[in-house]
Amino acid sequence: MTYEVTIDGKLHRVELTRGRDGLAVTIDGKPVAVDAVLAERDVLSLLVDGRSYDIKREQTASDDAHMHIIVRGISFTAEVRDPRSYRSRQAATGGAASGPKKLVSPMPGKVVRILAPAGTHVEAGQGVVVVEAMKMQNEIKSPKAGVVQRIAVAEGAAVESGAILAIVE
Repeated sequence: MTYEVTIDGKLHRVELTRGRDGLAVTIDGKPVAVDAVLAERDVLSLLVDGRSYDIKREQTASDDAHMHIIVRGISFTAEVRDPRSYRSRQAATGGAASGPKKLVSPMPGKVVRILAPAGTHVEAGQGVVVVEAMKMQNEIKSPKAGVVQRIAVAEGAAVESGAILAIVE
C-alpha cells in the first residue's frame, strides 16, 4: 500500500508491504526498519532504524487527512493521502474548481483505452482513460467540463498508483 505523506510542506512517498517477516516500510525509495506500537489513543510509539519516537496526533476538525503531530515536543503539520481514495484524487486534482485538473490513476495497472484524446471537449464525469487492474476495467472520468489538454500515457502503458494520466483545462 502506498501513501503520500506531506509533513510541513515536504512530500514523502511511504510504501507499506506485508511480507512473511512482517511489515516492510520504504520511504522515498529507501528501506527503513520500523517497529510500531499504538501506545494509547492518538499516540504511536515508533522504533525507526534503532531510534525511539513517540508521535502524538492531534486531528483537525475539518477532515480526516490533515493533522498536527508532535514529535519530541515539536509540532508538525501533516497530511496523509491514499491515492486510491476518491477524496485524495479530488484533492490532487483540486475538485471541480477552475484551472487545469490532473486525472490520476487510482491504482497500478495498464492503460487499455484512451477515450478522449488531447483537444477533445469533455463534460464533467465523462470518461477520458480506461485503466485495467486485476482484470477489472476502471474508467477515469473528467472532474470538470473542459478540453483535454494533454494525455500523459499511451495505450498499453503500465502505470503506478497516483500517476498522472491526463490534464483537463
